[in-house]
Amino acid sequence: MRHRVRGRKLNRTASHRLATFRALATALFREKKIRTTISKAKELRGFAEPLISRAKEDTVANRRQVAKHIQDKDVLKELFSEIIPKVGNRPGGYTRIVKLGQRRGDAAEMAIIELVDYNDVNAKENAPKIKVKKEDIQDANVVEETVSTEVVTSEDTESVKTDVENVAEEEVKAEETITEVKTEDK
Repeated sequence: MRHRVRGRKLNRTASHRLATFRALATALFREKKIRTTISKAKELRGFAEPLISRAKEDTVANRRQVAKHIQDKDVLKELFSEIIPKVGNRPGGYTRIVKLGQRRGDAAEMAIIELVDYNDVNAKENAPKIKVKKEDIQDANVVEETVSTEVVTSEDTESVKTDVENVAEEEVKAEETITEVKTEDK
C-alpha cells in the first residue's frame, strides 16, 4: 500500500532529482513556458510554486533561500523584479499544466507547464486568425495618398495605416506560434 507516500522518484537518485527540478524551475522562470513529461511537470509544480511564494516577500533571507535552488543570477533577478509583480496578488496556483499527448519516440505523455499570468495557451488557440496580404498594406499607402486630396485629415490615414500594420504583425505572430506548435508536436 502507498499510504502517505508522496512524490515521484522519476527513476533518479535524490541528488539527481533535485538537480533536475532546479534545472526545470530555472528554465520555467527564464522561458515562462517549458515542454516536458506530465510526471515531471506535476512534480515541478510542487517545487516551483513554493519558490514563487517565498519570492513574494523580497527580503535578503528569501532571496538567499530561492537562490539556493535558482543559481542563475539573471533568472533570480527576473523572478523578483518581473514575475512576482505580475503574480503577487495571486494566492497560489502560479503554474498551469496543459497536456499535449504522447511523444513519438517512446510514447511518454507530454505536457506544457507555464506560468499562468504570462502565457495563455487557450487564448492563442481560440484567437481568430486574421489574414492580411501585402496588397492590403500597399492599399493603405495608396489610401493615404488619395486621402490627402480629400477632406479627411492625415490623422485618420495614419490610424488606418497603423491598424493595417498591426493586423499584419498579429498575423506574423500567429504564423510563428503555429509553426512553434507544429515543431513542438514533432
